[in-house]
Amino acid sequence: MLIQQTHDPELTLLVPDNDVPDPEVTILVPSLNEELTIGMFVDWCQQGIAASGARVEILIVDSSTDRTPDIACAGGARVLRTPKRGLGRAYIDAIPFVRGKFIIMGDADCTYDFREIKPFIDAFHNGAEFVMGSRFKGSIQENAMPPLHRYFGTPLTTWILNRMFSSRFSDIHCGMRGISLDALHRMDLRSQGWEYASEMVLKSVHMELRTTEVPIHFLKDPEGRLSHMKRRGWMEPWRAGWRNLQAMFVYGFDFFLFRPGILLLALGLLVMLPLLGGPVSVGGIHFSANAMLFAMALAILGQSMLASAIIGRIIFDYSGRVQPGFERLFPYNVTIWGTMIAIIVGALLATPLISSYVNAGYILPTIGIETNWAVFGLWLIITAFQVFISGLMVRALGVMLPVKQNDGVPKGR
Repeated sequence: MLIQQTHDPELTLLVPDNDVPDPEVTILVPSLNEELTIGMFVDWCQQGIAASGARVEILIVDSSTDRTPDIACAGGARVLRTPKRGLGRAYIDAIPFVRGKFIIMGDADCTYDFREIKPFIDAFHNGAEFVMGSRFKGSIQENAMPPLHRYFGTPLTTWILNRMFSSRFSDIHCGMRGISLDALHRMDLRSQGWEYASEMVLKSVHMELRTTEVPIHFLKDPEGRLSHMKRRGWMEPWRAGWRNLQAMFVYGFDFFLFRPGILLLALGLLVMLPLLGGPVSVGGIHFSANAMLFAMALAILGQSMLASAIIGRIIFDYSGRVQPGFERLFPYNVTIWGTMIAIIVGALLATPLISSYVNAGYILPTIGIETNWAVFGLWLIITAFQVFISGLMVRALGVMLPVKQNDGVPKGR
């Protein structure tokens, strides 16, 4: 075994005597006090490597206080010793030490069968960039997954994610998954804990990665082993589930903004425009200036949601197409002149009401059609400023964010 110091004084790399030269694939797995299972896990990996016919290295990211790293290294695995900083952070720490072009991830507790890695490698060879294992398309050993997870938590959160992103995953929490090193670099993972798994899935959708699923076999914990979830108490699955939902809402905010924003804006305009001619009755229901004020509030909320969605789409865009697309949709000169004209028209619409107010001795007159015009004029002024500010922000993001080519790789400015 060779001990290598790294650029980070907190990290140490243990290299086995029978190290794999120039690997094509890296099995990348975190471990924490897995002395009971790590030997069998590495043996399973070696069997899976032999069956795959590929050059594969095993890289264990370890924060153990027991003999886990020594056992892993003796079995032929590289071991990156790191402080205990969270599951997501373990993957982030390991990225500079990955030598393979493709990565297969999982757990070191022998609940995922790494004797069967060939389907993942075949998927990579067929062009996949992201390969999700699916326990529901494969098999789940009896008592391997708590009923709460199997029949409620995982199906529910998978359904939510698929509805939000129009994706077709069957098991978003499966820990056995694969990704190309290039895609992982571009993904720029930030999550430090369990939520990294959801961040990876969500970013794979944002990045439009070539994705596929492969069936896997999920096994129960070996005799005598207590899972990390159970070690942290009965509340840990709920905390992990909530953190995953938080990740979905952060990366899927567009779901709550874009289409609802269009709906609210359209509804507001649908009510406001007919009222420009005065009060309207529909089926015995009377609509007047009060309805117009409510409609204006809906329209302003809707367009604010749309503006936020546009900014978010640019921030989470990996293709490099969204920001230039919005610049083409709202050319700078046209946007400037359009907002100026909207402000002038809005001011002119408000003029009759202001004039009546002044002529009446600064007392608001009885509500009439001038009020409706003033409400619509106020909406035009607010909208003009929102469009102007949003246009500037879109162009500012174009200056500040890295330039991306069609492959989504940042190129720098």
